[in-house]
Amino acid sequence: MNIPNWITFSRLLGLPFLLYGLHNPTESSRWICLAIFLVAASTDWLDGYLARKLNQVTDLGKFLDPLVDKLLVLAPLLALIEEGQVPAWGVFLILARELAIAGWRVNQTSISGANIWGKLKTVSQIIAIALLIAPLPDSWKTPSLVAFWVSVAFTLISGAIYLWPQNLTKENA
Repeated sequence: MNIPNWITFSRLLGLPFLLYGLHNPTESSRWICLAIFLVAASTDWLDGYLARKLNQVTDLGKFLDPLVDKLLVLAPLLALIEEGQVPAWGVFLILARELAIAGWRVNQTSISGANIWGKLKTVSQIIAIALLIAPLPDSWKTPSLVAFWVSVAFTLISGAIYLWPQNLTKENA
């Protein structure tokens, strides 16, 4: 494993602490969880940058990076369901898209990297989760939920776009 792949894998190390802090949240534990989440999320950019800069883009990295991204997004969302901050069916839509794409990828001979819609999905999810984790005043509840639903929309759109060109190619072949 190269350095970018180790950085990708390191994002998983913060998840137990994040989940522990969100299980019985206090204001201070939420700030700590927010910091853990944002540090882990920022390494998503770092590993990709280093992989390209060091010419170390690998199929393992193309597989591992989105998998770790999914865990980094779904773990806090599941904790936020438990806290009653987000509806389970919204998180289910995200989970369903992620499982569909992961299942589809398993059958591919080569693994492609994320397109712009996948990147928008990831950024919108990070913003939404950060807003939902942060111990903000009640006046931020609606904007946080709007950010969550925007991320759900980007998640579904990016999934449809990811699969759509493949269907057109098969039909025209």
